[in-house]
Amino acid sequence: MIGEEVTSRDGHILGLFLEKRVRPGMSAAATVHAIHDQGGLAVAAHPFWRTQRMVRTGGRVHGVGWLAAELDFDAIEVENATPGFYVFNQMAHRMSVGLGATEMGSSDAHILDAIGRAHTEFRGRTAGDLRKALERGKTEAGRTRYRAVGLVRYAAWGFNHQRYALAAR
Repeated sequence: MIGEEVTSRDGHILGLFLEKRVRPGMSAAATVHAIHDQGGLAVAAHPFWRTQRMVRTGGRVHGVGWLAAELDFDAIEVENATPGFYVFNQMAHRMSVGLGATEMGSSDAHILDAIGRAHTEFRGRTAGDLRKALERGKTEAGRTRYRAVGLVRYAAWGFNHQRYALAAR
């Protein structure tokens, strides 16, 4: 099983249970279609996040926003472990509940302390069990709180990351 976060033209999409990589830069609709063509599951990753810059086009890379409700996604990421994503997570959760969509949680970790903070709970232990749970909408997203030291590390990473990004221009 291969999983990846694909950068589509319209935002990030998780492809799970893939046989091969999905080409980045396509529309969200084409990306979801490419994932489904190889029998994978498509997940709208952090759908309401809107901050990261796309290098090739100069545009913004972000979540797919309301396309998560319009396209044939198999699940929506409603818990992302990135500090400061509370409002984005709440918006995704409300959309998921309104649609009756399957929910997921994931770390999407850019700092060590974020690893494992957001997770997807399901009955079973195997990748096959996870797939069945996602397909049947029998998952629950969860999250554990950060310790203060983890937030300090994140703030330091954010400031340094910003400084290096500006220096690279």
